[in-house]
Amino acid sequence: MMEHMSSQPEPVAFGVIGLGRVGGAVARALFEAGHPALGVSARSQAAKDRADVRLPGLPVLEPAQIAEQAGLVWLTVPDDAIEAVTEELAGYWRPGQIVVHTSGAKGVAALDKASANGAIGLAIHPVMTFTGTSLDVAAMRQAPFAVTTPPGFEPIAMALVQELGGHGFYVSEADRPLYHTALAHLSNHLVTLVDQVRSLIQAATSEDPALILEPLAKASLHGALSNGIVALTGPISRGDLATVRLHREALVRFAASRGALVDGAMALDPSGAAALDLVNTYLELAKTTARAAERAGRIEHQVAQAIEAALTKSTKP
Repeated sequence: MMEHMSSQPEPVAFGVIGLGRVGGAVARALFEAGHPALGVSARSQAAKDRADVRLPGLPVLEPAQIAEQAGLVWLTVPDDAIEAVTEELAGYWRPGQIVVHTSGAKGVAALDKASANGAIGLAIHPVMTFTGTSLDVAAMRQAPFAVTTPPGFEPIAMALVQELGGHGFYVSEADRPLYHTALAHLSNHLVTLVDQVRSLIQAATSEDPALILEPLAKASLHGALSNGIVALTGPISRGDLATVRLHREALVRFAASRGALVDGAMALDPSGAAALDLVNTYLELAKTTARAAERAGRIEHQVAQAIEAALTKSTKP
């Protein structure tokens, strides 16, 4: 078994149930923070291989062994499995034991079966993307963590976040789904948006899309995070109807070249369907942007209406 390297009094022994990308990073970070490692649960061969690489010599145990013996248990299983695993191990949880899950969408209610036996249930979600490599541990040292706890136990959760190297912020049980929706809206939909933009650049030039888009993407993200809609630039923020119409016409031609009819909402094959999705994404986001620009006082109401009409008007390729 791995031995901790801290000269301080021995912290509570931990175990990790579910050694995916998150579990591997959490286990390594806890070990480096000085917690003695009891073991991990790794059922798939990929998980066992990850344990060998990230935590060499650490015992691979059954979930029941970890729940029975560890003072600190991290459940890094898929979101939909948290309640089932907690219930499956209901006979092993005990008073004073700390049980943590890392789901963003769920709060401490997901750990009710453990809490019913006296365990302290905590929801600690790292706001980052995990790669499954050693880089994740370093990334956690700069990451924010969403913390949800029963009344009075927030300091324990915050202390665990500090041991992982991150900084915690509190999210109430009721607001947990809304918080996670926000993260998914940004992270997931940003990937979709960038992928669509890449396809447009590839259709327009032979240059590497990343070289063209990266400076603009970074500047736009920085501006939006710092100033919100005030950072908006481009034809909508200027009320430039001619350019808005030009964009729509270009998208209609792009879709037609890939077997999609925009105004008839018809796609002949997967390529056409992707093009139709791209056009619809652009048009709906452009309309939303026009309304947001109006609310922010960037454009007049009549201009916002004209932009929406231009984006909706049927145009022939």
